[in-house]
Amino acid sequence: MFQVIKMQGRARRGIFQCAHGGVVQTPVFMNVGTQGAIKGGVSALDLQELGCQIELSNTYHLHLRPGDEVVRSMGGLHRFMCWNGPILTDSGGFQVFSLAGLRKIREEGVTFASHLDGHRIFMGPEESMRIQSNLGSDIAMAFDECVENPAPYDYAKASCERTLRWLERCKAEHDRLNALPDTVNPGQMLFGINQGATYADLRIWHMQQIAKLGCDGYAIGGLAVGEPTEVMYEIIEAVESYMPADKPRYLMGVGTPSNIIEGVARGVDFFDCVMPARNARHGKLFTWQGTMNVKNAKYRLDDRPIDPQCDCPVCRRYSRAYIRHLFAAEEMLGLRLAVMHNLYFYNELTRCIRENLDAGTFEDFRSAYSEKLAEKI
Repeated sequence: MFQVIKMQGRARRGIFQCAHGGVVQTPVFMNVGTQGAIKGGVSALDLQELGCQIELSNTYHLHLRPGDEVVRSMGGLHRFMCWNGPILTDSGGFQVFSLAGLRKIREEGVTFASHLDGHRIFMGPEESMRIQSNLGSDIAMAFDECVENPAPYDYAKASCERTLRWLERCKAEHDRLNALPDTVNPGQMLFGINQGATYADLRIWHMQQIAKLGCDGYAIGGLAVGEPTEVMYEIIEAVESYMPADKPRYLMGVGTPSNIIEGVARGVDFFDCVMPARNARHGKLFTWQGTMNVKNAKYRLDDRPIDPQCDCPVCRRYSRAYIRHLFAAEEMLGLRLAVMHNLYFYNELTRCIRENLDAGTFEDFRSAYSEKLAEKI
């Protein structure tokens, strides 16, 4: 399923395989299609051209619409969205954090008020596993609670203890569902999630406990939700040595190009973030020289591509001036082209990281680009 084939310091170069698609090369960035589509009019066919290896969709949102039973009746999420590669579904646990004003947490699970129409929804470990089983994803994430940073120590402790109990329930239900004769994807994997806010002792204790449960992979959750970047890096460093070395490591919801480079340096294999698509829809684009806002007036007569070093379908064909015009005219094509470029950039970034790990030059790459990619042009 997963094999580390080379290391440079803590950075790991690996290969990963699951029920759908060929071998995934890691480190990998997963492209976020929350509702079965990338916001900005990007299709599954586009994702192939943009170098996407794994697509990520959201359990909570797909449960609300079109409904996980609808997706199941259509043959699972792969057939529904016409994507043949691996899919990871998050658990709905992040909505415990993001919908804080619309939910109530108890031991059994979480009651939400739908952000669409206000109707009450209950989701616990078993419900999350059943929804993800209906979706037929390759990787199901355990149901957890993501707490806002900074969090009181006592609350963070009680929360990660509950998340441990929820993981035990997730694993039991996941095993049961995979054994059913009519399950959509009997090869679905389960990743556990490490929590504990910004308290290293809680993080380490929780990681030690969930590692005993034998999940197919392990994620670090609850970061990039309010804490300083350096604190995030300190938590990753504290947890990393307690994560099983033979299992994939996933840093959830992170982040900037610099965050990804620094995460790899600290032993992370999987990343996801809405940032490339979200920023693109506002004209904020990533390049190998730093970030740019293509809506700025200085690009009105600029006939260069977004990034002269980029070989994406957008940079091969269109100028900065044209894309700026599309944004000014509020044409949807502007959003689509910008999202395509940013996703290609993130996928190319992780390809270059892998290339440098293969060559033993990752630290040189890190020195050259970690800070540079955060600069504004």
